[in-house]
Amino acid sequence: MLTRRDTMALGLGAAAVTLVPGMASASAVDEAIAAFTGGASVSEGGVTITAPEIAENGNTVPVEVDAPGAVAILLLAAGNPTPGVATFNFSEGAGSQRAATRIRLGGTQDVVAVAKMPDGSFQQAALEVKVTIGGCGG
Repeated sequence: MLTRRDTMALGLGAAAVTLVPGMASASAVDEAIAAFTGGASVSEGGVTITAPEIAENGNTVPVEVDAPGAVAILLLAAGNPTPGVATFNFSEGAGSQRAATRIRLGGTQDVVAVAKMPDGSFQQAALEVKVTIGGCGG
């Protein structure tokens, strides 16, 4: 027979387990950014992310990133089990520092872009995309 205390302990344990994937994603995003930046600080701005505010289907969400003058852009889907989407590298001859792709989003989450600038600084932007039908098994 379960006591009231046992029931509360089971409930707290279940709540903790459901929070673990979100925590793992946050640390995976932080790790990916740290690997890209070499641990350097990242400032807000200088990067534009264009994506639908509401994606009816997370299997194929159009995303465009633009960071004038950037030498590289890291694109992340913060809520996916594997947040890394792509890294776009630009040479001196690139006409613009813009990239467009379609990504899979497992649910409503932030799409994050970090740009490496020619002077070695890093700039970042994030945009929340609401997903009505998940694309990663959701």
